Amino acid sequence: MENHHNEYRGHVVVLPYPSQGHINPLLQFAKRLASKGVKATLATTSYTVNSICVPNVGIEPISDGFDQAGFAQAADEDTFLQSFKTNGSRTVSQVLDKYQNSDFPVNCVVYDSFLPWALDVAKKRRIYGASFFTNSATVCSIFYRIHHGLLSLPCKLEDMPLLVPGLPPLNFPDLPTFLKKPDRYPAYLKMKLNQYPDLDKADWVFINTFEALEGQAANGLSKLFSGKLIGPMVPSAYLDGQITGDRGYGASLWKPLGQECTKWLEAKPPKSVVYVSFGSMVSLTEKQIEELAMGLKESGVHFLWVVRESERCKLPKEISDSAKEKGLFVTWCNQLEALAHEAIGCFVTHCGWNSILEGLSLGVPMVAVPQWADQLTNAKFVEEIWEVGVRAKEDEQGVVRKEEFVGCLNEVMEGERSQEIRKNSSKWKELAKKEFSEGGSSDKNITGFVEHLRLANKKGEAKQFLNGAD
Repeated sequence: MENHHNEYRGHVVVLPYPSQGHINPLLQFAKRLASKGVKATLATTSYTVNSICVPNVGIEPISDGFDQAGFAQAADEDTFLQSFKTNGSRTVSQVLDKYQNSDFPVNCVVYDSFLPWALDVAKKRRIYGASFFTNSATVCSIFYRIHHGLLSLPCKLEDMPLLVPGLPPLNFPDLPTFLKKPDRYPAYLKMKLNQYPDLDKADWVFINTFEALEGQAANGLSKLFSGKLIGPMVPSAYLDGQITGDRGYGASLWKPLGQECTKWLEAKPPKSVVYVSFGSMVSLTEKQIEELAMGLKESGVHFLWVVRESERCKLPKEISDSAKEKGLFVTWCNQLEALAHEAIGCFVTHCGWNSILEGLSLGVPMVAVPQWADQLTNAKFVEEIWEVGVRAKEDEQGVVRKEEFVGCLNEVMEGERSQEIRKNSSKWKELAKKEFSEGGSSDKNITGFVEHLRLANKKGEAKQFLNGAD
């Protein structure tokens, strides 16, 4: 049952970076706050605002300066981020003004860590500001140390393994791309490092992970800053069931093809289908798609492969035609519902953090095929630390070949380790549920935040701040 509170407990504006992988967890956090009696408002860009529909969470449009097509309109990442800072600061301030003299003045802005300027907006209004990290505590720990000069770039093979307090030894293939080739992705590295300079001024720092999963990493991080673990930010139906009807995030920048996927899965035996998805951002090479397609065909397994419309042209027609008897290719589907289906026996993933948390929360064994950035580090944990899957190894050209892929599928679906992997996957599913349910560590951290807002609101601090009183 959903929690209902007669007492008004404050008003939080939640500000995500405008991409699917960032909107989903922040929107889920807004829903969780609303379920605990907080008025929650999601402030998102004009380009994404119409894709979001959630009961109990308000939606306010803001501008990144590219209102027709978002990032696609911008010349490059730097241009987009600078425009978002200028226009976002102005329009988020307008949202705060809108509620200033209402019965629901905003007393906290929870902002995506990619948008640190939002803290300045909050502090100028003398209200609380809380940073929200959508990646792992492990990755936070690595980049925070780079920002403070405790790690220097580039990391070199001869200096491996990389030793970071609270983390297992990291070998060269386990490092985020930016650590090995910082000059190749300067804008993205800059965006990563810009999360940290004013972090000590934030009133809270939230990280989308949970104690059992990354407690050691969080402990190692605690000497640098105090982060509250509040994850996994996955819809409630798959965890504690406390939010009625919460089976999806409520935001989709694409049109899901849910029914087609569900109907096809219903006809398959339990744990017989491999679900393949590389998320909303990753673009595979034509050669990589070909090798994966040939591997799926050769393995003989049933498979459901999400191939975005922009990637379909890379799929060899003769392979897609011949594979249709065993597989289904779709441009999108509801990933949560697919992973929760009893027919799914394995998740082939790029190891984006949201996908990792979904796979863990739903207890699905994984084949990790990371492509870049933090995905490489996440893949190490999938295989070696949490032991819920295997990592497909690339060759010297950076391609996972058909033979390697088939071997990984066999190992997870029916190999010697498959039972152990399934057992571990079930264990993490239960731990995720326990941590997020009432009395669990993540729930306690969220409840503590809500209680602080309630007390501040009761004392009238929100209105005092907004009216400029000390």
